[in-house]
Amino acid sequence: MAVKMRLQRHGSKKRPFYFIVVADARAPRDGKFIQKIGTYNPLTVPASIQLDRQKALEWLNKGAQPTDTVRRILSFKGVLYLKHLLRGVKLGLFDDATAMTKFQEWHASHEENITRRNSEHKSKQVAKRAYVPVVKKVEEKQEESAAPAEESAPVEA
Repeated sequence: MAVKMRLQRHGSKKRPFYFIVVADARAPRDGKFIQKIGTYNPLTVPASIQLDRQKALEWLNKGAQPTDTVRRILSFKGVLYLKHLLRGVKLGLFDDATAMTKFQEWHASHEENITRRNSEHKSKQVAKRAYVPVVKKVEEKQEESAAPAEESAPVEA
């Protein structure tokens, strides 16, 4: 039986909300599933993702194939990196403690990048809504009304 990790759509029309599920590849998109391992809401800024890392890692090790979107989500949450590190442990390249410290370092830097991007996004949103004084608007209107009068003057040859 081929098992896939994929998104299951919920929510109303034009308001999607997804469950990240493990399902038989032959089952319909919103049909029967084996296990729910998380949620994904693309409407929030940034998109909110809740994922059970251990369940996802367990299913990847069992051979479940993620779809493209779920693969991106797993990569973003560090599940694929953790699988990569645990494979190194299995091959004897380093011990389990080293793998966990590498993952913790990656996770800390990743969280820092996320908070930095969120703060940049919020500052851009605030800048878009910046207060424009009424005096500037009045001056702009006066300049606009003066400009067409100069253009409409007849040109002497």
